Amino acid sequence: MTFSVQKRFPVIILGLTLLGASEAETPASVPGDQQFRFSTSVQMVVLQTTVLNSKGAFAKNLRQRNFTVFEDTRQQAITLFSHNDSPVAIGLIIDNSGSMRRKHSAVLAAAKAFARNSNPKDQLFIVNFNDKVTLGLAGSQPFSANSRDLERAIPPTAGGGKTALYDALEAALDHIHELKQDKKALILISDGGDNASSHTLEQVISDATNSDVVVYTIGLFGKDEDETNPAFMKRISSVTGGEAFLPSRPGQAASNCKRIAQMIRTEYTLGYSPNSDGPAGTFRAIKVSVATKSKEQLVARTRLGYTPSATLATADHLDK
Repeated sequence: MTFSVQKRFPVIILGLTLLGASEAETPASVPGDQQFRFSTSVQMVVLQTTVLNSKGAFAKNLRQRNFTVFEDTRQQAITLFSHNDSPVAIGLIIDNSGSMRRKHSAVLAAAKAFARNSNPKDQLFIVNFNDKVTLGLAGSQPFSANSRDLERAIPPTAGGGKTALYDALEAALDHIHELKQDKKALILISDGGDNASSHTLEQVISDATNSDVVVYTIGLFGKDEDETNPAFMKRISSVTGGEAFLPSRPGQAASNCKRIAQMIRTEYTLGYSPNSDGPAGTFRAIKVSVATKSKEQLVARTRLGYTPSATLATADHLDK
């Protein structure tokens, strides 16, 4: 079926009430097996954050005290912290346009590699696109945790046609918020070019920046291709706290997907209640720094900021 984009601004400010805690209490670390529910009592900015050392390895055993969060250079009090392999909502956005025809076998292998390395409790979906955007799973099954369902949801060959990449991203951003998982990620496999979207580049960058979704990209580029756009792949990942992979050979995309699966599994979740002062519609920059007693060189990757709207979005409830 053709997926029409229903414009619905993604949640970036969440309300939080921990079960068993009063609203005045400040939650510390949340154990991995503890269930909690989000509601609308306290406005909160939630950051999914990956921390790497100087060798590119994941820093896995950090505590809340190791993190410092700044919004527009003003330090924020961290009131939510967790680090556990909780279920994630994940969308794979697959470019099936004519420019990807020779690379489609590598795309299939990469998508299968990711599905097989995901958590069995994750909820995944496929967005296929050329000049049209379609959901890969059947209409009665918009999400699945079954790797075989996901493999069947990807066409065995590229369909040809033009490339509506921006429309596909907008569709995926809208669709992923139908799931209640707190952690959300999109993986775009494409050459980055767009020549058929109704949405603009700046529109999709703005909507991705103001979402709570981390976007990872894998750019597959061939020789003598005119419509590739690696700069877009880098930019959309950077603003959301993800990473862009630009392999020299399409066959490396499968290992890139395995790396992305590891990143999602090792993310830290940080949250803070932002100050209400300042005009709506003004971008607020976010920076996360990490320090340990060993003074190890660590780099935290998270989204670059957000733009609060006049009416802040909230979630009625969000179970994790």
